[in-house]
Amino acid sequence: MYELSVQGKAMRNVSPQSSQVGGVPCYAIHGHGQPLVLIMGLGGSKEAWLLQVPALGRHYQVITFDNRGVDSTRAEAHEFTIEDMAADAIALLDHLGIESAHILGYSLGGLVAQELAIRHPSRVRKLVLASTLAASGESRLVTEGALAALGLDASSTAQGMSPGSLEKVMPALVSLAFNRWGFRTLTRLLAGTYSRRLRLDGLAAQLRAPAGANTLERLESIGAKTLVITGTRDRVVDPSASHTLAARIPHAKLVLVEGGSHAFSIEMSRRFNREVLDFLRQD
Repeated sequence: MYELSVQGKAMRNVSPQSSQVGGVPCYAIHGHGQPLVLIMGLGGSKEAWLLQVPALGRHYQVITFDNRGVDSTRAEAHEFTIEDMAADAIALLDHLGIESAHILGYSLGGLVAQELAIRHPSRVRKLVLASTLAASGESRLVTEGALAALGLDASSTAQGMSPGSLEKVMPALVSLAFNRWGFRTLTRLLAGTYSRRLRLDGLAAQLRAPAGANTLERLESIGAKTLVITGTRDRVVDPSASHTLAARIPHAKLVLVEGGSHAFSIEMSRRFNREVLDFLRQD
């Protein structure tokens, strides 16, 4: 464990020995206040929240962690499900002695957040679903452009998703995720380096995790107040998916960020952070 200061707040970064499948994932804690758990998307580590942690950590105890197959949290099993990933988040809350927390899920992390809210309603205070969609078992995870980047076609489902070359796939997906040239170019360069930190089997397992998952018909059971937020120019997950989520989750609030990309939490971090904070502060 180590501690340092982030915007005047204490941060603890912990890598428990039990950070395997069925154990506690590697995590970091930033700031103080009500707990807010951030669940990252495909291939992203806890460090990917670097533009959210300072802003959110001023008001909340922000907890970030590595999903299965990413960075320090290794996946012993070759296959795992969205339900397994949600169980990891619950294991982390249990480990930290947290009865309930605000949950923010981004992209693939949004699927995990939905499952957590459906299966463990008492553990979720408020729910934020960003740039994500509802799983329906056989539906595609991403747009046709993103499927093409993975070397797949429009008939492909989550079950068939397994990238052939990680160093080629990651930059291609990054290019789709960003709309601004500067962000896209810089992040594509970083993706090549970052991809070497990932395990191919871990990323492939994350791609296949939603196969068989089905939240679409259970969204009405979500009781937590929910913010559904997406960019109108998301080229990875079609923005129409957010309309579906907001229509099916009782009393959900839908926020459409004009011109926002799949990675608008980075490109438009101030707007993203402001929308999240405004929602969490509401009664």
